Amino acid sequence: MPPLLMTASLLALATAALADDAPPPDYQGQVAPVLKKYCAGCHNDEDLEGRFSVESFASLQRGAEHGPAFLPGDPKGSLMLRLVRGAAQPTMPPKKESRPTADEIAILETWIAKGARGPAGEEPARLALMVPKIAPKAAIRPVVAIDASRDGRWTAVARDSDVTLYEGVGEPVTRGDRPGRSIGKYPGKVTAVHFTPDGKRLVTASGIAGLGGVAAIWNVDDGSLIRSFEGHRDLLYDAELSPDGARIATCGYDKIIEIREVATGKLLRTLEGHTGAVYDVAFSPDGLFLVSASADDTCKVWRVEDGVRMDTLPQPLKAESTCLFSPDGRSIVAGGADNNIRVWRFVSRDKPEINPMTIARFAHEGPIVRLAFSPDGSSLVSLSEDRTIKAWRTGDYAEIQVWADQPDVASALAFAPDGSTFDVGRMDGSLATYPAPVAKLDAPAAEAARSTAVAERAPAPVQEGAEKEPNGSADRANPIQLPAKVVGVIGGADGAEVDVDFYRFSARAGEPWVFEIAAARSGSKLDSFLEVLDAEGRRIPRVLLQAVRDSYFTFRGKNGAEPSDFRVFNWEEMGINDYLYANGEVVRLWLYPRGPDSGFFVYPGQGSRWGYFDTTPLAHALNEPCYIVEPHPPGAKLVDNGLPSFNLYFENDDDAKRELGKDSRLTFSAPADGDYLLKVRDVRGLQGPDFRYTLTARDRRPDFAVTLDGANPTVSPGTAREFKVSVRRIDDFDGPIRVDFDGVPPGFHVASPLTIEASQLEAFGVVVADDSATAPAADAKPITVSATAQIDGREVRHDVAALGAIKLGPAPKLKVAIAAVDGGAKSLSSPGEGPLEFAVEAGKTIMLKLVIDRIDFPGQALFGNEGAGRNLPFGTIVDNLGLNGLLVVEGQKERTFFVTADKTTPEQVRPFHLTTSVAGGVSSRPVLLRVVKPKAEAPETAQAGR
Repeated sequence: MPPLLMTASLLALATAALADDAPPPDYQGQVAPVLKKYCAGCHNDEDLEGRFSVESFASLQRGAEHGPAFLPGDPKGSLMLRLVRGAAQPTMPPKKESRPTADEIAILETWIAKGARGPAGEEPARLALMVPKIAPKAAIRPVVAIDASRDGRWTAVARDSDVTLYEGVGEPVTRGDRPGRSIGKYPGKVTAVHFTPDGKRLVTASGIAGLGGVAAIWNVDDGSLIRSFEGHRDLLYDAELSPDGARIATCGYDKIIEIREVATGKLLRTLEGHTGAVYDVAFSPDGLFLVSASADDTCKVWRVEDGVRMDTLPQPLKAESTCLFSPDGRSIVAGGADNNIRVWRFVSRDKPEINPMTIARFAHEGPIVRLAFSPDGSSLVSLSEDRTIKAWRTGDYAEIQVWADQPDVASALAFAPDGSTFDVGRMDGSLATYPAPVAKLDAPAAEAARSTAVAERAPAPVQEGAEKEPNGSADRANPIQLPAKVVGVIGGADGAEVDVDFYRFSARAGEPWVFEIAAARSGSKLDSFLEVLDAEGRRIPRVLLQAVRDSYFTFRGKNGAEPSDFRVFNWEEMGINDYLYANGEVVRLWLYPRGPDSGFFVYPGQGSRWGYFDTTPLAHALNEPCYIVEPHPPGAKLVDNGLPSFNLYFENDDDAKRELGKDSRLTFSAPADGDYLLKVRDVRGLQGPDFRYTLTARDRRPDFAVTLDGANPTVSPGTAREFKVSVRRIDDFDGPIRVDFDGVPPGFHVASPLTIEASQLEAFGVVVADDSATAPAADAKPITVSATAQIDGREVRHDVAALGAIKLGPAPKLKVAIAAVDGGAKSLSSPGEGPLEFAVEAGKTIMLKLVIDRIDFPGQALFGNEGAGRNLPFGTIVDNLGLNGLLVVEGQKERTFFVTADKTTPEQVRPFHLTTSVAGGVSSRPVLLRVVKPKAEAPETAQAGR
């Protein structure tokens, strides 16, 4: 919309034009501004509504689809004037749009009446802005774009409609002393500058809002224009040259991307699909693909050769402003208004498919405006509106350095050719150079929750005794020698003060101890709370948790027990085994939501949920904040990411594994040799003679106990019967457990060994009967079961209750099988070589087929919901289930199903099967699922042209 000053000018001209002896209105100065203001938005050479354009006098002369737009000398007969006056339909401009004033209509009428003459001389270019020039009063000229040539000769800095070349790279002080050399002339604001790989040419993007944009290529040595590219109908935001220099991609506010041939300027293709302004584009290092970032909250991946959209990356919650490929071409990285950096593994090379998101980092407290990789790809630098600059290590996208409190928003970014420094330009016009941090990978650290391993101690006699009052303060603590058992009471001598009991003990650094209270289990009224303090009575930090993603509880809150339906905001960017912190409780995510009306399961996935780091599960309210957190050693120096961090201490209310009910259990590893205090109290501050307890202090002894469910199975010929092995993990032992079966009779089979995976509580197996199986002999020995695991470097073996004697059942009513399907995964094994074997890549999905043989069962067969796919590797699920789960409806004999392996699933081979409860309970023969690492993409030979 022209400014008020221009409107006043037009009114004055209109008054003069109405005089009989006045010269006819000037087309360029009076008529064209009215047409552009009210008509050009819908009637231009690009958008020919009614096949009519007012973009130029030549376009106006061509008329509309029903005849000429104007008749020189005949205002009343001219169609455009009749539509504007409402004398013909449809009235123009349309309703709800601003309309010309009476004086503006008079200008058009007089112009037509006096011959409708065109412009005198050559008509100005489309990008000519017809508004009065107003001299800028602000002295500050923001830096909007910056780039450094790879040969180290030049740095290009764009401010408003000017681009300045400075000699050298990484010398902001020198650049402040030198004026530099301007290159090029631009119709409006310059939004992007990029040197070509050889440093001899400079690519720029510029334009005028509402009119159009221009990309240009300039000769750096003499500043001459090599070629310009016009086409967009609004401001350009970026112009990128392909790595081979043959194509240029441009994007802008008009929501489209254009790819042109550099040598001729020919438009090769227009990429449409974004529903908002496109702020950034980037070629892959090989030049075959393009990624774009848009105000429509998405990034899109395009194949350059034919313009096919390979994927839409929809996870961002707000507009994406910057995107790029990693220098090796294996990843796509983007950032924007939701303050997050996201990383996708780039896999959609051969066909359109989903590119899995591998990282989502809450990066800044304000929108991210620019990202850039170091030349070797080892680090990434981000700029944000929160006036911070951050560096990230690309191995895991962990923060490695922050430059806070910038004098203004850093809006432009470029690395030096050798990667040792990077330049930034700010909105206050200033430039700065920073040394690039070295992106070293941290040495693998033991999980902060675990005790430091120490030499195994010989069992020591347990010291038994009773509490001796007074012991209500640190200086009066009862001395005890570990291991110990102490009987006490939170009673208070006169009931006037809240009683607490202190015990003093000595421990060596790294020694793992377990402290337990027996009270509520014995009928005591005590609801215990245990703490380990230092010798002065101060709390001891156990672990430092840094929030890396913020969230909150949606739909409903949680009670203090259930492990299912954790519905949290933005769950798509969370992963299994992530720690979730809420109001002092830490849980661990176990199973993804299985549809729109479900939430996460947390560990252990059944029964009452577990707390981690000895935190006690609590109730949580709807909309209560929660955070994905990462554990660090106490006192670790963290790079601030704008989210909170939380110190946890050696304390416990109710046993975190819920094995002791309301009684407390606390694991403790001494941070140093010395004396420590153990504090016992009632969590409510209550006391009395009925508040008795027994305190046990013992060695931490990791162990396990395995049980079997489904002994003495009855199996029909040609079918399988399921059984389950479960483990009780003792003192935080979380390693894998091998379960072996011995003595299986002829004609029957059990996949052996069976593995209970690390941190998991159960595994499923099947007893399979051959079609020709005969009943085992009456005196056949029972199938024996044993369980073995490695604990602290030693093998520990326990016998398990026997699987027992197998009975041969009657002829089956139903048989179940897993098979390959056309278009799905192919078996890696040939028929007759044993069980079928299928491979799935971590982070991918395969399709298989469920086949049932309806011998004497016509009804529907349900194979489960989240539990479908028995004994799959942890993190691998039967996917895309509806509300009814994996179901074969009545009358059908097969259906396809999908198996998805989480990106974190390690390589392994594991038998899995399907089980239905109908027809007496029938399982399929197991097939083998091989989880493999993602296919390594060959490193790109070309480097990204940024």
